[in-house]
Amino acid sequence: MPSEKSARQARHRALQNRPIRRQARTVAANARQLIQTQELEQAVKAVGVAVSSLDKAVTKGILHHNAAARRKSRLMKGLNKAKGPASS
Repeated sequence: MPSEKSARQARHRALQNRPIRRQARTVAANARQLIQTQELEQAVKAVGVAVSSLDKAVTKGILHHNAAARRKSRLMKGLNKAKGPASS
């Protein structure tokens, strides 16, 4: 059982981390939604914002770097699939 102090610290850290984690999830979900609706110009910008937000969460120690890398990879894969084959 954690001591009273460590439990209090854990609650405090969780409260501080929640908005950053929530923002990372929200912007990633918005990017996925734009990709699904084929709004590609907006999706490209949204994916950039999502990648930045995920990286920021990793820097602050809120997300594990592999978890963020996995999410970024899935976003980029979906975006590239939606764009279709590159026309040269």
